[in-house]
Amino acid sequence: MACGLFKTSYREDIRIFQTLFVKFWLAVLVGSLLLFPFLVGDYFLYTANLCGIGVIGALGLNILSGYTGQISLGHAAFIAIGAYGSTILTTKLGVPFLVSIFLGGIISAFSGLLVAIPCLRLKGLYLAIATFAFYFIVEYVIVHWTAVTNGTGGLSVPKARLFGFLFNTDRSKYFLILVLVLGAVIFAKNLLRTEAGRAFIAVRDNDIAAEVIGIDVTRYKIKSFMLSSFYAGVAGSLYAMTLSFIGPEHFTFLMTIEYLAMVLVGGVGTIAGTVFGAVFMTLLPEAIRLLRDAFSQDYPFLVTRMADLQASCYGLVIILFLIFEPKGLFGIWVKLRNYWKGWPYTY
Repeated sequence: MACGLFKTSYREDIRIFQTLFVKFWLAVLVGSLLLFPFLVGDYFLYTANLCGIGVIGALGLNILSGYTGQISLGHAAFIAIGAYGSTILTTKLGVPFLVSIFLGGIISAFSGLLVAIPCLRLKGLYLAIATFAFYFIVEYVIVHWTAVTNGTGGLSVPKARLFGFLFNTDRSKYFLILVLVLGAVIFAKNLLRTEAGRAFIAVRDNDIAAEVIGIDVTRYKIKSFMLSSFYAGVAGSLYAMTLSFIGPEHFTFLMTIEYLAMVLVGGVGTIAGTVFGAVFMTLLPEAIRLLRDAFSQDYPFLVTRMADLQASCYGLVIILFLIFEPKGLFGIWVKLRNYWKGWPYTY
């Protein structure tokens, strides 16, 4: 008697939700996410919103670095461009909030195009340095173009409105972010099954071989940069909405390290791993903050060195995962899933 999971058609093979079991638990997950804001307070809602924003931003970086193999150290710059772009469009030009979110992503995508074109021949460390330099250019513009960005004074972000509905609470923002997160995850998952997604992976694995078989490496590198930047811009727009105020201090280089950690800790080149990593790395600073508050009386230096402590923890987490679990949280999840599939047998 046949047993196991068999695919007898191409349609079955490319199906996202392979079994009824998967569909059931995904339905449970979505239902839990919809009920979540009615069961918790504002602090947990605010943290959940940051997790959702982290998922969108990390998906963009994973498309560029995980699937196309292009290292970027300028992700925080693209997030900042999206945040400032959407805020300026809303406050100074009166663009509707929902439109400004996607326009912020488009502005960031064109910024990615400007970075991609001169960097097409760069690889590895040289590409990382080029994107690193772009981050400092954006930081300089934000600080010194005071007529537009207000420099170190920052910008107040107006309350978001959509069809007369005011997004003035963490709960209302949560549902908007949830919809965009689900859309971003589904789009990224489907992208990898398209011609462009397969071309990204081919460029990552061997760009010379990809060019030999007819893939336009230049075009797909540019597409990957622009798509990654668009995700970052949307994440930046939502980040501005969540904070209600943005300034240069919100887009430090530590943000780039945080997003790199999300990808590395979650699992490079995986969608589910990106989600795991984004949630984990967003909750990590909150855990550090709780520990700081608990031990601040005995160790007062923890209060003044919070940023250093946070950066050190990021580095430690990245090193530990690279040494003991290079495939990240997704690799751990796969091991647990395979174990329970075969339980109680070990072969």
